[in-house]
Amino acid sequence: MKVYVALPEGIRAVLFDDATWRRLEGLAQVEVLAEGASSLPADLCATCDVLVTGWGTPRLERIDGDRLRLIVHTAGSWREALGEEVLASTVDIAQAGSDPMARAVAEFALTLELALLRELHTYDRGLQTTRDWARSRAPEYGTGIHSLRHGIVGLSRVGIWHARMLRGLGCEDLVAFDPYCPDERAAQLGVRLVSLDEVMASPVVALHAPVTPETRGMVGAAQLARIPDGGVLLNTARAAIVDMEALERELVSGRLRAGLDVFAQEPLSPQSALFGLPNVILTPHVAGATTGARLEQGAAAVEEIGRFAAGEPLRTLIVKETAGQLS
Repeated sequence: MKVYVALPEGIRAVLFDDATWRRLEGLAQVEVLAEGASSLPADLCATCDVLVTGWGTPRLERIDGDRLRLIVHTAGSWREALGEEVLASTVDIAQAGSDPMARAVAEFALTLELALLRELHTYDRGLQTTRDWARSRAPEYGTGIHSLRHGIVGLSRVGIWHARMLRGLGCEDLVAFDPYCPDERAAQLGVRLVSLDEVMASPVVALHAPVTPETRGMVGAAQLARIPDGGVLLNTARAAIVDMEALERELVSGRLRAGLDVFAQEPLSPQSALFGLPNVILTPHVAGATTGARLEQGAAAVEEIGRFAAGEPLRTLIVKETAGQLS
């Protein structure tokens, strides 16, 4: 079996430790992307059985050849690496990096939530700026996480991990909107499935839905208005889910608080009205980036290749009929 790892050297280094790489070499003949290469080998699909893709992979537009049978993607979205004709082909695609990244993103969302509720950013900015102990203690009291209702939009992998973490911290009032989530799965998580309007009426709302024709812009001004005064919105998913102009108005007014890792324009414009707001924590799209998650993504990719080599069912195959709607 021949595996082509179409990742730049720097990305390979954070995904594969020595032990994982040796395991991959024990499974197959391995070739790697030449440093600085801007395209994949022309005969790739005719000479390799498995292609490993991720950040920095030159885009594969179509399948030219009959040997390639599996693409293992190590990152989040595959859109930059794989063209529509690849998605429509008979080649299987496994999204091996999805669960390790999901746990890291959920952890980050929880971190933003705790920081905002306990006013960590306010205390830090105040003390760093004024060096005045007494003045930096305002507000005197933060809000505990366990006593609040938490609304989750999208019980995706990230949403599931976030719900598990909240339950682990003693949060018992969890509601979610996800029309595709079975009642049994929600019940196992200790989450009640309700309407989007009911979720948005929660004092803490976390967005974990993918971008599809159904979800694009689904959180608009009317939905944001349902969040109680002083409530928290967390978005570590995609900005396209939200009417960002409406959200900006809410945040500039000071009515809501937010932890935002994703934006309609990235990098975020230096002229953005979000900068400098005391009620907002901004981060540069880093929610899924931990050293541990990256190594787990690489290990998960090799595990899938091992299952493929052994003729075993793969665990992270995407459903192409619905995956084509994602962006």
